[in-house]
Amino acid sequence: MESRVPVPGSERQPPRDARRVGAVDPEEPVSVTVVVRRRPGAQPLDAAAAPLDRATFARTQGAGADDLAAVERFAHEHGLTVAESSAERRTVKLMGNVADASKAFGVELDRYDHPEQGSFRGRTGQIFLPAGLTEIVEGVFGLDDRPQLRPQFRIADPRAVMRSYTPVEVAQVYDFPKGGTGAGQCVAIIELGGGYQQSNLDTYFGGLGLSVPTVTAVSVDGATNSPAGDPGSADGEVLLDIEVVGAIAGGARIAVYFAPNSDQGFIDAVTTAVHDQDNQPSVISISWGGPESTWTLQAQTTLDHAFADAAALGVTVCAASGDNGSGDGVGDGRAHADFPASSPHVLACGGTRLDAGGLETVWNDGTSGGATGGGVSDTFDLPNWQSSADVPPSANPGGRVGRGVPDVSGNADPQTGYRVLVDGQQATIGGTSAVAPLWAALVALLNEQRGTPLGFLNPFLYGSADGALRDVTSGNNDLGDAPGYSARPGWDACTGLGSPNGTALTQQLTG
Repeated sequence: MESRVPVPGSERQPPRDARRVGAVDPEEPVSVTVVVRRRPGAQPLDAAAAPLDRATFARTQGAGADDLAAVERFAHEHGLTVAESSAERRTVKLMGNVADASKAFGVELDRYDHPEQGSFRGRTGQIFLPAGLTEIVEGVFGLDDRPQLRPQFRIADPRAVMRSYTPVEVAQVYDFPKGGTGAGQCVAIIELGGGYQQSNLDTYFGGLGLSVPTVTAVSVDGATNSPAGDPGSADGEVLLDIEVVGAIAGGARIAVYFAPNSDQGFIDAVTTAVHDQDNQPSVISISWGGPESTWTLQAQTTLDHAFADAAALGVTVCAASGDNGSGDGVGDGRAHADFPASSPHVLACGGTRLDAGGLETVWNDGTSGGATGGGVSDTFDLPNWQSSADVPPSANPGGRVGRGVPDVSGNADPQTGYRVLVDGQQATIGGTSAVAPLWAALVALLNEQRGTPLGFLNPFLYGSADGALRDVTSGNNDLGDAPGYSARPGWDACTGLGSPNGTALTQQLTG
């Protein structure tokens, strides 16, 4: 019998309140994404170096042919077929049924019901592989297909709206560079549900007197542009993201990557966007996330490596920091950072309240209205580029010192939110979901002016961006029973370094 060892970081437990229904049908089809290491001898990535083109990256940083072949042999030996193999993405997609996949990876798969997540296929414990493969394989995803992320948007109660803005008006408040449209750029948007109708886009942008941007839907793992017709569904996220980017950087192409809401779907969507030779995005906007405590370590590590790939390719990744305050909606009395915003290779985007005259405070509407996420990572250590930001110890017992979230911020309070059109209905929407595409649009404008991609922005923002960010010093993200953080001069775990001063950023980044 072959010797088996666990895949590091693969341990998983059912979510709280999940109920086991029974065993999964052994004939149920299943797809598995196996992520392998970089080719042996690959040089460490340097985010500060000149960006690599995608062909060079695949040749020097992608998976080795021998490693991919080893995974393929393993699959054939266990009755699984190879649907796709990618050196640049370092992934092998396997197909089979539950019986063969369970035996191949040493897991038991059960059906669960959850009051919020619905029915899903889940597992407990670790994934096991032959000893010879564990040096090659970094992660195995798809055996468990539970919903992993949530959209970070909030629809405002019309009675509570104090003042609303079009995305163009928000860009004007932040003094975004004028005269550019993001032409020549592609903004990738990751979506894990919902969809858009072209008629909605035509009506919305026409109403603003703007040209309709070019929007392309990209299918990942079988997911498609599938609008539900309900603004409160994931459609709200999809239309908010597209309309914010398109209103500010309408000359940029927008590629929307639709994937299933699971760790596998998210990983496949991110790696597809990062290495997309056709669309070649220069910036990625992610408005979905979940508490670090709900992720496996293998998933967080794999995604962080994918974001490091993006940095090496000159792609800026913007991610929402969460809408549930310092506790991130976990409800266990502890502070939690949201992932993927907590990845040290991501520009984490927090939320403010933007009042008349441009006055900003931390977004915190209380339990019913939400509050910006932010805090200290339990997974990732303090990055070198953040070492001078005076990131405080975690508010949790033990005071861990780790990656501080967010890095930057922008208008997110639904009461001062964005006027958008979703499924034919006018709505005012906020949440840090709006801040990720806001910053992505700004990056597209700056990339156009520079003629070269900004890539990984964080070291510059923390080291050289004097006067390029509007410091927010009032408010906190306390919400519920979790310990929170307060705004202060300089960086804080509510709004990061602050909201954008577009003119100063343009001058500093374009010379």
